[in-house]
Amino acid sequence: MSTTEDLRREKPSAPLQRPPWIKVSVPEKDSLERIGSLMKRGGLHTICQEAHCPNIYECWQMGTATFLILGEVCTRKCGFCAVSKGLPTPVDVDEPIQLAEAAARLELKHVVITSVDRDDLPDGGAGQFALCLDALREKLPAATTEILVPDFRPDPQRGLDIVLEAKPTIFSHNVETVRRLYPAARPGSDYDHSISLLRDASRRIGADRVKSSLILGLGEREDEIRETIQDLHEAGIRRLNMGQYLAPSRRHIPVKRYWTPQEFQDLGQYALEMGFIRVESAPLVRSSYHASV
Repeated sequence: MSTTEDLRREKPSAPLQRPPWIKVSVPEKDSLERIGSLMKRGGLHTICQEAHCPNIYECWQMGTATFLILGEVCTRKCGFCAVSKGLPTPVDVDEPIQLAEAAARLELKHVVITSVDRDDLPDGGAGQFALCLDALREKLPAATTEILVPDFRPDPQRGLDIVLEAKPTIFSHNVETVRRLYPAARPGSDYDHSISLLRDASRRIGADRVKSSLILGLGEREDEIRETIQDLHEAGIRRLNMGQYLAPSRRHIPVKRYWTPQEFQDLGQYALEMGFIRVESAPLVRSSYHASV
């Protein structure tokens, strides 16, 4: 069984150069400073910053941000993720209202909330998601909401009960990669567990409100991607995002392949023909890219 260290060592014979289609928009200083100032003032974080998202400038210019709750330190050690790993901080009881107030000041119409993994908490952090949704409903009653949640292990049913009772508009949980690469890319996580969590959510709130995402370039084969898309469809997921993996640093798993825009388009078309109702599939797509209902 391969490990994260194995994937890091399995570097291509020559470093892969970023292809010309990996281009990031130039930021508008005013938009960045406005949102950055709001986040700092409220002691808030965005996954846009913590995960080095390539779309940060585009989204922030549009007044959109994905809030990262429960701190900025994760209890897992996924080999592809830029978020810090280690001992997390205590849960901030003021975070829900601060998040809601920031979203109101930004006049957001669709609010996305995600978190680090919190294996140290009995509910995996589900209660904080629910409190944030409640606060948003009070401050921004017209806004739709999307939660991108961890797997809530070791008690996923408890976590799922808590967050679904808070009535998010969209429920999202990322499988991230194909089954074969899980032990190396996502130590501490389980492919079948993630599929099961998504299936349970779909049965409870409807397939059209459940979403997942894949990152490509970790060493997966095309047939494995198609098999994963099929697994997601059979689990009742009808919203899917697929994007290119970009290694945050030399300490992370190196990029094994840059999938072309045409290949992303073909995979997206495959998903649509299978029955997905909404698919975002392109090199720079991320979990919350063009997030909306």
